[in-house]
Amino acid sequence: MCAITHMNLPNSLTVTRIFLVPLLVVVLLTKFEGRVIFGVREELVGAAIFALASLTDWLDGYLARHRKQITALGQELDPLADKLLTSAAFLALVQMGLVPAWMAAIIIGRELAVTALRNRAYSRGVPMPASPLGKIKMVAQVVAILALILGDVYLPGLFAVGRAALWVVVIAALVSGFDYFRRFNGSSGGRSAEVVMRTERKVG
Repeated sequence: MCAITHMNLPNSLTVTRIFLVPLLVVVLLTKFEGRVIFGVREELVGAAIFALASLTDWLDGYLARHRKQITALGQELDPLADKLLTSAAFLALVQMGLVPAWMAAIIIGRELAVTALRNRAYSRGVPMPASPLGKIKMVAQVVAILALILGDVYLPGLFAVGRAALWVVVIAALVSGFDYFRRFNGSSGGRSAEVVMRTERKVG
């Protein structure tokens, strides 16, 4: 009954995004006859699936805030859905030869490291809000993935935009990753000092 209560519209959109991940991978990596799906080029179908999934990422957060339907389930599922979507897309693009493997490794590795770091911080009661660079990285990821999928076949100029956006993603991933570690170390040190001071006061 509790799970049903928490499965509101924003959370349903998040779950939908998770279910779109394997569909995206199948469309991008399967060699359909004539490279078409129901008369539509598979690149267009893949780009449409990714665009729809990315739209749900914005829409579920917007609805949760404006409907005041922010739940613990949603806060756990939303970042998981984001990382599954982008990681699957980048891995598929590596397989397609559109993204260098080392770039994808940096991006995905950063996502895993920051997730572990934020979970550790929250377990200590230390808030770790998303950084502005992290938000820039997310926007650049969407641009890069869509531009690379579509530009590979249709517009060479769009492909160049995708490669440029990919470099923005890598740089933002590295810089924001270091920023998260810096903030985590600073907050952990401050919290440790606070605990020591409280202990000394009790002893005194």
